[in-house]
Amino acid sequence: MLYTRKGDGGNTKLFDCPQGVYLNKSARIFQALGTVDEINSFIGYTKVLSRKFGIFMYFKFKKINYEDILNEIQQILFSIQAELGGSKIFVTTEDVLYLEEIIAEIETLLPPIHSFIIPGGSEVGAMLDVCRTVVRRGEREMVLLNETKEKEISPTSVMFMNRLSSAMYAMARFANYQSGNIENAPKYK
Repeated sequence: MLYTRKGDGGNTKLFDCPQGVYLNKSARIFQALGTVDEINSFIGYTKVLSRKFGIFMYFKFKKINYEDILNEIQQILFSIQAELGGSKIFVTTEDVLYLEEIIAEIETLLPPIHSFIIPGGSEVGAMLDVCRTVVRRGEREMVLLNETKEKEISPTSVMFMNRLSSAMYAMARFANYQSGNIENAPKYK
């Protein structure tokens, strides 16, 4: 069954809620959970596009499809959702290092950037830019949960989200490069 009717009154609970305690669905924690879910969905769409256009990179001296990288990121995002939901599952330092390695590899393949870049270019690059902005929102929501002490979020999960936005940016640049699109800086007219 795809519905339970338990949330029809606008309340729900997390894994770590005491028995009989429900939270209002407008609570900040559900904003963060919803944003991470949104990120995962956008990444899923981007994964399909990357398959369609055959976007890949060389990582650790072997060819790897963006689809595989994005799938790995989605798996890690489920760990963040589990943590937000009150589970004892957490993102690891290795997960953060994985993103740092992806970013470092892409940086060796592209010219350095000297200004902001107008989002767009290829379809995959444009979707990765959308992913980047939603990731930034999710990161801000997680930081706010920590600041307000509504929910303690592990430092590695916050770090992962920070690196993820950088990885989305790097991957967007490389997808645009692979598709033959030239980066354009804003003219500030």
